[in-house]
Amino acid sequence: MNQEEQWLLPDGVEEVLPERARAIEQLRRRALDLYRSWGYELVFPPLIEFLESLLNGAGRDLERDTFKITDQLSGRLMGVRADMTPQVARIDAHGLRRNGPTRLCYCSTALRAKPAQAGGTRLPYQLGVELFGHAGADSDLEVVLLLLDTLALAGAGDRVVLDLGHVGIFRAVLGACDLSAADQSTLEDIYLRKARTELDRFLAERALPANATRALAALPFLDGDGAVFPQARELLADFPAATEALAELERLVAVLEAGGARVHLDLGELRGYHYHTGCVFAAYLPGDSEPLAKGGRYDHIGEVFGRARPATGFSADLKKLASLTPAPRGAGILARGGLDDPDFRERVAQLRAQGERVLLALDGADNDPAELGCDRELVVADGGWTLQPISS
Repeated sequence: MNQEEQWLLPDGVEEVLPERARAIEQLRRRALDLYRSWGYELVFPPLIEFLESLLNGAGRDLERDTFKITDQLSGRLMGVRADMTPQVARIDAHGLRRNGPTRLCYCSTALRAKPAQAGGTRLPYQLGVELFGHAGADSDLEVVLLLLDTLALAGAGDRVVLDLGHVGIFRAVLGACDLSAADQSTLEDIYLRKARTELDRFLAERALPANATRALAALPFLDGDGAVFPQARELLADFPAATEALAELERLVAVLEAGGARVHLDLGELRGYHYHTGCVFAAYLPGDSEPLAKGGRYDHIGEVFGRARPATGFSADLKKLASLTPAPRGAGILARGGLDDPDFRERVAQLRAQGERVLLALDGADNDPAELGCDRELVVADGGWTLQPISS
């Protein structure tokens, strides 16, 4: 191995250097404080688990994203978590077993066998919240509003566009059709790609009810602002469950837009179709193809753990959120004194207690203030220890 290969990192694996690490950590603390103020409790799911538990229930969709290892103690296969949401669902259903609504949050590293998109990371620093035990639209609205507060905290401001959909609409229409599992899978794939020609051909080749055919043909292309609602209500009038889902979306949009949010509707959205059961959402910046954060409702996620609890939540990569604003410039104090001086030690302790970052100028070292990120220095002046600015 040559010298260059000794520090070569795998694709999708990166180091986080001091300035960016500081920005990520500061945002982590502020986000978790925000969640605490909303009543969300912090949990720490394990990094590795037995594969049967990790890929149970909703986690089955993560099988190809999960690194697998052999436990040297038991000989059983283990997996490194690729997503923390199923783990948090187990904590609610099996670990806590509360009857009322449970609000949990988390923030830690996950590991994916492949990046979500080309050139992306395989080590997301996953930040998220989950609200268990409530099936109404109020909990959907709560987590969406908390998502917007999180993005504002990260510096996204009013640039965020919130993409909203509801998989219950498609499920309701599909329920009126007698399609095989293979045909359903084909239709879902067509919807995800919004392939109009393929969709028209698929529907023409099958004898489906006329009202379902009309709805299925139109849903992937019903997107935009609230102006799509009248057309959607007319199109879905024969499907009561779909009109209920539509009413949930209308309420969400009304509240969000009244608060100044920019909302985009996609009534044919099937992202995470097998995982989600209701409202789904994703937050984008204009021009970006990958979301800053995403989430939605996934009722009955805890069923495999013994309790089928309704749930909704969102997650984001904290590293990506922290990149929305420039890393803070270094601000610190270079203390030029000796630790054998009690007055000097006391003054340094006072400054640190006030929240200042104080670095000791080590004897014989290259104490370059710029390299150390210091903009002031502590020196002896006027008979005492005094702070002075460092000229650039």
